[in-house]
Amino acid sequence: MHRIVSLCLVTLVFGWASSSSAQTQSLTPAQYRDDALGIETTINTAYAYLDRFSGDVMPMSDVLRTEAGAVTDSRSLLKYAEHALLSLADHHAITGRSFSDDWALVPSYSDLWIEKVGSDFVIEAVRAGSPAATAGIREGDRLSAIGEVRPDDAVAAFWADLGLPVNDERAAFAARILAAGRRDRERDLTVTTAEGAERRLTLKNLYQIVQDRPRVTTTTEGDGLVIRLNDSLGDNATIADFDAEMAKATDGQPIIIDLTDTPSGGNTVVARAIMGWFVSAPTAYQIHNLPSEERETGIPRQWIEQVLPRPAKHHSGPVSVRVGRWTGSMGEGLAVGFDAIGARVTGGPMARLLGAVSDIALPNSGLVLKMPTERLSTVGGNPREAFVPAY
Repeated sequence: MHRIVSLCLVTLVFGWASSSSAQTQSLTPAQYRDDALGIETTINTAYAYLDRFSGDVMPMSDVLRTEAGAVTDSRSLLKYAEHALLSLADHHAITGRSFSDDWALVPSYSDLWIEKVGSDFVIEAVRAGSPAATAGIREGDRLSAIGEVRPDDAVAAFWADLGLPVNDERAAFAARILAAGRRDRERDLTVTTAEGAERRLTLKNLYQIVQDRPRVTTTTEGDGLVIRLNDSLGDNATIADFDAEMAKATDGQPIIIDLTDTPSGGNTVVARAIMGWFVSAPTAYQIHNLPSEERETGIPRQWIEQVLPRPAKHHSGPVSVRVGRWTGSMGEGLAVGFDAIGARVTGGPMARLLGAVSDIALPNSGLVLKMPTERLSTVGGNPREAFVPAY
C-alpha cells in the first residue's frame, strides 16, 4: 500500500544548487530581494513555452514588479514567486514550497475540470470518487458561484491581484483553481444543472482526504486484464508491482492500462518500464526540445526518446490505454508513447500539462521553482498537450 501524496515530479535539474538551511537563515533582505528580482530573468531564460505570450516573455505588471521590489524575507519571497508563476497560467509551474492556505494544485488536488464556454464556466469533467462526484455534480453543470461571488467576478479578482487582464485561457485556469479551493478549508460552490436547477454545496478539498491504496490495482473485464495506476507513476516501486500483475496475464490476453487517475505525473523510468512490456525492439515514443539552449547559443536542440524491450518481460497480446482529464504529465507521456507503439488510446482530452518540469533553485535562498523547461511532442511532431485520443 502507499499513501497518495500528489506532487509534480521532476524530470531533470536545471540551475543552481540549493542553499543550506544555515545560509538561508543568515540572508539579508537585499539577498531575498535579489532572488525575487531575478525570477523574471530565470523564467525568460528557462521556461519552454514563452511563445504563448506577447513578445515571447513572461507576463509582467506594475503590481508584480512592485511586489518583487518589496521582498525582504523568505515569506514574502515565496509569495512573490507563487504570483510570478501564476502569471504563466500553467498548471505545471509551481514553487517547491508552499503555504498551508495556498490554492490547491490542479489537477492533483482538483475534482472539477472547468472550461470557459461563452459567458459560462462549464464543468467539463468530474473526478471519479471525489467529493464533487459524491455530491452529484455532473458533466455539463455550470459553476455559478464561489462562496457569494459570481465566477466572473472571482476570476477578475484573481487576476487583478497580479495586475493582469483576463482572457479566456486565464479565466478557465483561474476557475479551475478557485473551484479546487484553499488547502486548509472546505469549499463553498454553487452549481447550476443543465436543467437550470441551482445547488449550493459545501465540499471537502482533496487535501482533507488521505487515502491508502495500492500503487497498482487489477481487475478483469471480459477476457481482458485491466491494470490501473493509482497516481503512482512517480514511485519506482510501481515497476515491481506492475511486473507482478503482468506476470498473471495469460499469453495473448488483452491488457487495458488505466491512466485515468495519474494527475501528479511521474518519471520516465516508471513509464518506460511499463511500455517496455509491449515492444520487441527499440521504439521512439516521444520528442524532447530544449528552448533554453537555443536561446543561449542560437543552436536548437531536439532529441527522440525511445522505449526499449525488457529482458524476459514481454507481452504479445493487444494493449489499450484509458485516459481522461486526470491523466497528467507523465501519464500523458505514457498515452502518447503507447499511441506511438501502436496501442489503442481511448478517452477524452487529458490534463494538457505542458512539457517536462525541471527544478530551478534561486541562488541565495535556494527556493525551488518548478516549471516546464522542455517541450514535448508526439513522434509525429504534434505537441503532447494537444494530443486527444482517436477513440
